[in-house]
Amino acid sequence: MSKVTVNFIKCAMIYFALAMILGVTMTIAGPNYPLRPIHTHFNLLGWMSMMIFGVAYHILPRFSGVPLWSDKLSVVHLWVANIGLIGMAIGWWLQSQGVGFVPLHIFSLVQGVSVVMFLVNMFKTIKVGPAFQAKP
Repeated sequence: MSKVTVNFIKCAMIYFALAMILGVTMTIAGPNYPLRPIHTHFNLLGWMSMMIFGVAYHILPRFSGVPLWSDKLSVVHLWVANIGLIGMAIGWWLQSQGVGFVPLHIFSLVQGVSVVMFLVNMFKTIKVGPAFQAKP
């Protein structure tokens, strides 16, 4: 596996562990747990999306029979996705402290940019291959 694939998968597992810790503390704290959005985002953008990104960077080029369109973009994507998610977590916490939504909005846009990076890299990587022909 490529380094970026391994790093996305490692990040996914770290976010999964953090989400689990937040989830356990949420069950103890009760329904008004202020870090619930962080728990949710660590699960969905951290655990699920990072795992999907890592697996996709490994598998989709092989399915297409071509190399990844841009290794450099995948590395930038890794950094931007993590900065966006950590920034969103901080933004959710700041919002729960009454600071406002500006940091959350900024880092949500950063996270959105990271998704666009992934989409560009994948659309330029995947190709339509010849149709499978079953032998009679």
